[in-house]
Amino acid sequence: MKRARLRELGITTGRLPTGHWNAITDVPGVKVGYSTLIRDEPSIVRSGVTAIWPAGDDIWSNWVYAGAHSFNGNGEMTGLAWIAEQGMISAPICITNTYSVGLVRDAICALAVRDNAPQPWHLPVAAETYDGWLSDSSSFPITTEMALAAMDAATSGPIAEGNVGGGTGMNCHEFKGGSGTASRVVTEGGVAYTVGAFVQANYGQRALLRVDGVPVGREIGVDEVPSVRREAGEAGSIIVVLATDAPLLPIQCQRLARRATTGLAWVGGIGGNGSGDIFLAFSTGNRVAAEAAVSDVRMIAPPAMDPLFEAAAEATEEAILNAMCMAETMHGQRGRVSHALPLDRLQEVMRKYRRL
Repeated sequence: MKRARLRELGITTGRLPTGHWNAITDVPGVKVGYSTLIRDEPSIVRSGVTAIWPAGDDIWSNWVYAGAHSFNGNGEMTGLAWIAEQGMISAPICITNTYSVGLVRDAICALAVRDNAPQPWHLPVAAETYDGWLSDSSSFPITTEMALAAMDAATSGPIAEGNVGGGTGMNCHEFKGGSGTASRVVTEGGVAYTVGAFVQANYGQRALLRVDGVPVGREIGVDEVPSVRREAGEAGSIIVVLATDAPLLPIQCQRLARRATTGLAWVGGIGGNGSGDIFLAFSTGNRVAAEAAVSDVRMIAPPAMDPLFEAAAEATEEAILNAMCMAETMHGQRGRVSHALPLDRLQEVMRKYRRL
């Protein structure tokens, strides 16, 4: 069966409406780009880089507020100390594999130098999940040129999902995982706001996988679809990036980032000891000029955050499921195979539980 997004299969989760593309790029100004590397010589590599521009090319001089949350910290996202201190992002965000996070972080700095960014120094955000089950990560296949290519290729509109970019070699709930996205729209004070999620999903146990509350992981057992065997239960990671055009302050972005935990839990993530579950949220609703002595900003009233919290949870949940639905079976190193979630069986299970 041809790979398809969750809603294309007739399966709907949550109750809020999606944005036009049901993607993080529904937030105006947000762009996503990929660089994907699949090769068998001189070593087997299934890897890549994902780039997310928070607010277009002027991010270098017109910053956005941001906040982060570490649900379980067995992972890496650079730049978090400065976000905690200053509460802003002023560069593209990149996601890659564990061994390449430093190189990709430095590539963002190289892009800033290349493009004559006004800051004299940079502490950008680069995050990772581990693709070493399928890919020879010890060969350090990612290059600065690949990272630059991902950032240069970023576009708005519908974006690819599954085995692309940093998500190329990832697994999720013992099926093939990878890159996924979704969005939700809420209305506050008569104004519509969008919350978009992007995930790099590489975590989870088969038995815990749920789709709209249905125990899909128990219904599609390892006797039917072979499992990605992990040595330590929940070993793996997920990176979640949330974007919104609602006007939020840094502490509100931090609160929004925490709600990705709810969406992860709905799918079956528990934040196991070996998992790096790190979430970042940013708001384009306020732009802070780098050279301004004083900036006028707005904020959503605290009680009005509830719809945004729900949107963040729903978008995270569907982004994970889109990553799994779009990912194709992949053969990797040492004869290993990460099998895609069988979409026909997913539909059968959802019909059985009257969710389709």
